[in-house]
Amino acid sequence: MFTKEYWHSSAAKLKEIHYIALMAAFIAMKIIVGNIYIPVAQNLRVGINFVLVAVEASILGPVAGIVSAAITDILGFAIFPSGPFFAGYTLTAVCGSFIYAVFFYHKKITVLRIALAKILNNYLVNVLLGSLWSAILYDKAFVVYAATSAIKNTVLLPFEIALLVFVFNLLAPLLVRKQFIEDPGKLPLHWK
Repeated sequence: MFTKEYWHSSAAKLKEIHYIALMAAFIAMKIIVGNIYIPVAQNLRVGINFVLVAVEASILGPVAGIVSAAITDILGFAIFPSGPFFAGYTLTAVCGSFIYAVFFYHKKITVLRIALAKILNNYLVNVLLGSLWSAILYDKAFVVYAATSAIKNTVLLPFEIALLVFVFNLLAPLLVRKQFIEDPGKLPLHWK
């Protein structure tokens, strides 16, 4: 992760047509799936968009994943506006994609890595950042939003981890066959 090649390989995907097309498909899917959710409380939703973000980050890496996350957030708001536009939510999307990329891109994808990535996303990104943005936008105490978000994210955490494990195990052969990821025989990738 701390090598130039790691970052350059992700940035290079922004110049390759088949990765740009894949990114465009992911952006479209994330915008559509991101608007399918169950509302829980003010500015608090349950959805499965995180699955697409995690899979995309494992393929595109941190640089291309960040670009895709920013485009998805801004374009998604332009197409389906809900509330005021707030750049903090773009930062939230970027941070979420970055965390998944750090844990999955050119790494062994294990249950432990999935759990750690999901825990960081749930508590640092969803609870802390999400609650901060809600408190700024809606003039309620941060603690009110954080408590509700922490409960939701804690209850959903095991189910979200299980869903990611299932999806990665299901998609790994296809991703290798389509050459979106390196063959696990060549890289230290393990999908179980």
